[in-house]
Amino acid sequence: MTIQVGDTLPAISLTTMTKEGPKPVAIDELCSEKKVVFFAVPGAFTPTCSAQHLPGFIENNQALKEKGVDAVACISVNDPFVMSAWGSDRGVGENILLLSDGNCEFTSAIGLEMDGRGFGLGTRSQRYAMVVDDGVVAALNVESGPGLDVSSAEAILELL
Repeated sequence: MTIQVGDTLPAISLTTMTKEGPKPVAIDELCSEKKVVFFAVPGAFTPTCSAQHLPGFIENNQALKEKGVDAVACISVNDPFVMSAWGSDRGVGENILLLSDGNCEFTSAIGLEMDGRGFGLGTRSQRYAMVVDDGVVAALNVESGPGLDVSSAEAILELL
């Protein structure tokens, strides 16, 4: 079942890359007493993700913070090494937390996985963005197709 507005995020850890190597990030700790914007991409280095989705959140990071967002995080069903390389390639810096859901556990737990086998991608995440307030989903925008309409940084700014 797909997560809905009003639901609490599952207490699952994802992984981020640090200077010391991969490090777990507990979603419930990340969201505790904070407003967090999560956006998910089907894959690092894929065209729409790299050319539009991630850059929009980089460019609008300060505007999101001005609207009360404490953290912005990108989730992808990629390993943390790929996410780190993608972040370096795209110039993410410290503004966006890149989270690896390498085993698709979080994505499956919230019911937003997709079958990308037709493209050689295996099981991946649908493209979405959500606003989470103290661990509870306050807004959830899931793309209905391959475009970037409702999950862009601009669309999230309009919600806040």
